[in-house]
Amino acid sequence: MKPSAYSLIKADDLAQASAQLAENGWGSKPVAGCQSLGAMLNLRLAQPESLLDLDAFESLRAVTDTGDAIRFGAMTTHAAIEDKRVPDPSQGLMPFVARGIAYRAVRNRGTLGGSLCHADPAADWISTMPLLGATLHVLGPSGQRDIAARDFMTSAYETQLVDGEILIAVSVPKRTTSMQWSYRKLCRKTGELSHAMTSGIRDSSDGTERVVIGALDGAPFVVERAGLMTELLQGAVREQIVRQAAPELELDRRHTLMEMLRLVALDMGKTR
Repeated sequence: MKPSAYSLIKADDLAQASAQLAENGWGSKPVAGCQSLGAMLNLRLAQPESLLDLDAFESLRAVTDTGDAIRFGAMTTHAAIEDKRVPDPSQGLMPFVARGIAYRAVRNRGTLGGSLCHADPAADWISTMPLLGATLHVLGPSGQRDIAARDFMTSAYETQLVDGEILIAVSVPKRTTSMQWSYRKLCRKTGELSHAMTSGIRDSSDGTERVVIGALDGAPFVVERAGLMTELLQGAVREQIVRQAAPELELDRRHTLMEMLRLVALDMGKTR
């Protein structure tokens, strides 16, 4: 199939782009790498009246060190993260995640911000950014605002963005070598979106212990508390967490997630 007819909008700056989006409402969508939206357009699952081209805004590709975090422009590509052409605040987690996204051709064009805004529950960054405690920076008609990554996605393909808002950057806190991490996902074949996903971090420098369950029917499920990794070695705790994350999940997927959580906890005892 081919997409239904739409017009392509270009703007001189981000403020003008935001104003044009606000004027057109949900009839207009911003487009970055177009690796996810493009497929939905071709299948006519998305039928916007117009697309706003963000490709000309070099500021959206800027990656800067802000002292305690790395600020990634929303149009930073998966490949740039994979290849470590940009700083890595995550002790290797972000390049590892990027390397497992789809295929290299997709990673060359697909962007961090585009993936987050597309908000596919089975995508990687929508779960990884809450795991790392990232903050999303948004520009809209009312100015700029910040959104915690764990609050950004509200349901499948839905986010906190309102008419006219554009995700412009993502700040990821720097982690030291004291952080341990684990990232596990289940795919039936290379390049496919995951059918089950769990991840975790433990940082002795500040006591952070956090796990995220992704690839659910909606937003990723985040659990954070002291002693969590030790608790996850207990089957009853794992079952409780999985039931909280997805009460209606079928038995086999529930058992899969429980086992993946156990492996995440075991990974925390390994050195990289």
